[in-house]
Amino acid sequence: MHPAYHFAMIRGLAVIAVAAALNVVMAGQAFARQDHPKLEALFEILQTTDDAKEALGAIHLIWNLWGRSESPTTDLMYKKGAKALSQGQLNTALARFTAVVELDPEFAEGWNKRATVLYMMGDYEGSISDVYRTLELEPRHFGALSGLGMIYVALDKPKKAISAFRRALAANPHLRGTREHIKMLRRKVEGEKT
Repeated sequence: MHPAYHFAMIRGLAVIAVAAALNVVMAGQAFARQDHPKLEALFEILQTTDDAKEALGAIHLIWNLWGRSESPTTDLMYKKGAKALSQGQLNTALARFTAVVELDPEFAEGWNKRATVLYMMGDYEGSISDVYRTLELEPRHFGALSGLGMIYVALDKPKKAISAFRRALAANPHLRGTREHIKMLRRKVEGEKT
């Protein structure tokens, strides 16, 4: 067996083991969120793997952990907010995610989801504020960092957008399209200099 293949198999099995452990842990309790101890191993996989399926599995598990609080009430409100957001009911989603961050101000994903709603409503300053709160709680939140990049694109601040996208890539080198965003923005910045 080729050593690279053997290593890839071992890493793939590690992702499966982490997923199985998470299922056992989550079956017994609602605990998850940005401070879950399993996140370290998942972020390590993102930093070291070249396997797209393995990275995708780790990303899925990270989002799964981020999307659960320690409270059934908060989780219920979060799910209602996510449903409203998916149905384009932005005012309802905003009210639900505002309730989430009021119930649990230490739940990073609540702030991130509210930042998303505010962005979609055109409230870029409010969205930026919520992104920064998300990043205070989870500095590796590549979703919030990517969102921050998109906000700065909308505000025509390409240097700030590049910085946010680079930070997102540092946390998760497997983000699709982010390198292309950076290249496009760098061309824009270079064009402004001439």
